[in-house]
Amino acid sequence: MKVIICGAGQVGWQIARHLSSERNDVTVVDNNPELVRRASDSLDVQGIAGFASYPDILERAGARDADMIIAATYSDEVNMVTCQVAHSIFAVPRKIARLRSESYLNAIYSDLYRRDHLPIDVVISPEREVAEAALQRLAAPATFDTENFLEGKVQLIGIVLEDDCPVVKTPLRQLSELFSTLLAIVVGVRREGTLFTPEPGDQLFAGDQVYVCTHIDDLGRTLEIFGKASRKQERIIIIGGGNVGLTVAKRLEVRPDRVRARVIERDRTVAEFAADALERTIVLNGDGLDMELLEEANISRADAVLAVTDDDKTNLIAAVRAKAAGCPLAISLINDPTLTSLMEPLNIDAFINPRTTTVSSILRHIRHGRVRAVYSIGDAEAEVIEAQVLSTSPISGQAIRDIPFPEGVLVGAMMRRGKVMRPTGKTRIEEGDVIVLFAMAADVAEVERLLQVSIDFF
Repeated sequence: MKVIICGAGQVGWQIARHLSSERNDVTVVDNNPELVRRASDSLDVQGIAGFASYPDILERAGARDADMIIAATYSDEVNMVTCQVAHSIFAVPRKIARLRSESYLNAIYSDLYRRDHLPIDVVISPEREVAEAALQRLAAPATFDTENFLEGKVQLIGIVLEDDCPVVKTPLRQLSELFSTLLAIVVGVRREGTLFTPEPGDQLFAGDQVYVCTHIDDLGRTLEIFGKASRKQERIIIIGGGNVGLTVAKRLEVRPDRVRARVIERDRTVAEFAADALERTIVLNGDGLDMELLEEANISRADAVLAVTDDDKTNLIAAVRAKAAGCPLAISLINDPTLTSLMEPLNIDAFINPRTTTVSSILRHIRHGRVRAVYSIGDAEAEVIEAQVLSTSPISGQAIRDIPFPEGVLVGAMMRRGKVMRPTGKTRIEEGDVIVLFAMAADVAEVERLLQVSIDFF
């Protein structure tokens, strides 16, 4: 498949890395020559420096015979015009655009994206993706990380084990025997800062950060087994009333459980806009780091605080202050993945990485073959990969224990004809199965090789 990716920032670079590793013909376009050089030097891609919306630049990038264009620059308007040019001049079959402005995303204007108007096949909104991730965190407050797989039937959750965890010092093999009907598998463990894939004989200890793949129906039971009680979220404070905070507040307003939310926004104009857009949510204009304002918002009685401003450091400090004031759950939006290591020492419960959520969403829309979704763990230390097994894949027809997976790879879940199964060593992988794999970064290339189809397939 020939793909043109417009925008070589973090999102564009990550998509280019995934697609080029699958031997697609990828060209990256950006008006920043340094970003283009970084992509072409570190990845197996071609690079073109220039404005993605210019027809001559797209022609140089090979738009005349491209199968897909992904417009992920920082400008909504550039992304929209790029898709229009790709359609009108080059007849590119599939066009994906990243759009941030809520005005462009309003459902009442959805006709704008018809093929005879502005031909965009898939619109990706980072803010909406981040808001959805925030709502997932709030739905599973005992976790520090969550992501859905297998059509939403399986959830990857990250849990920090406490001293009172019932299964501390229990070998994982014994856990499988004790809870044989539980559709849950521990796929990754971070201990003293080091992430690894556990062996069946490994034990879990207090302080471990554990990644578990669990069926959505078994989520409550899984959390209970690992010593995490489900807490009902009734009072939530959102720090940041921009697109993300406003979207979360709107979604909370229409929930049947009547969650009471308050929004704190520093910018008066943004705060007034949010107040007009919300019906039952109180909006306070002020600094989310101001303890007096936090006390006015009843931070000590809140069940959770969600810090989603556009500044990472503000989000981290706001979360710390909220915890110090007695709020039991703090979730921060963090763009810089190197800051996630501060989560534990700062006692912040969970984080959301916009880059990861956006990349995962875009990949989910463009994968029609074997790899259907990818989720990055930590600072790109590992990946969780959802893939469909094709007939000529090397793993088709083999029992899991006979597949030469690297040591850093585990099958966390699988789905056969719409039904989720708990994989064991004896489970035989069949054509059409969809599997969820946890793979350390160094082993991703080998996993992709095992998922490849033979040349006969084509």
